[in-house]
Amino acid sequence: QVQLVESGGGLVQTGGSLRLSCAASGSIFRINAMGWYRQAPGKQRELVATTTISSGTNYADSVKGRFTISRDNAKNTVYLQMNSLKPEDTAVYDCFANALRTPWGTWNDYWGQGTQVTVSS
Repeated sequence: QVQLVESGGGLVQTGGSLRLSCAASGSIFRINAMGWYRQAPGKQRELVATTTISSGTNYADSVKGRFTISRDNAKNTVYLQMNSLKPEDTAVYDCFANALRTPWGTWNDYWGQGTQVTVSS
C-alpha cells in the first residue's frame, strides 16, 4: 500500500502564509507526479499545483505568483508554500501522488486525507 500523510493546514489571516507538506510512504518504486487539489464548500475541486519529474511545475492561474510547489524526492514529500493568502483560498487541500509500486506494475494515483486551510478576512 501507499500512504500519503498531509500536515500544515490551519487558520491564517488574509495576507498570511502557510506551508503544507505531504509525505508518501509504503511500497513505492517510483513517483512521477505529485501535487495538490483543493475544494471549497459548494465549489468544484480545483487543481492547485503539480510537480512532475518529466515536465516540471504547473499552477492554477488563481495561485500563480503566490504559491510555490516543491518536492524532496529522497523523502517522497511534496510541499506547497502558500503566501499572500486570500479568503478565497479557503478550502480542503488534498495531495496526490502518481506512483509505481513495482517495476512491472501500473501507475496509480494515491491520495492524502485532506487538510483544512481557512483564511480569515
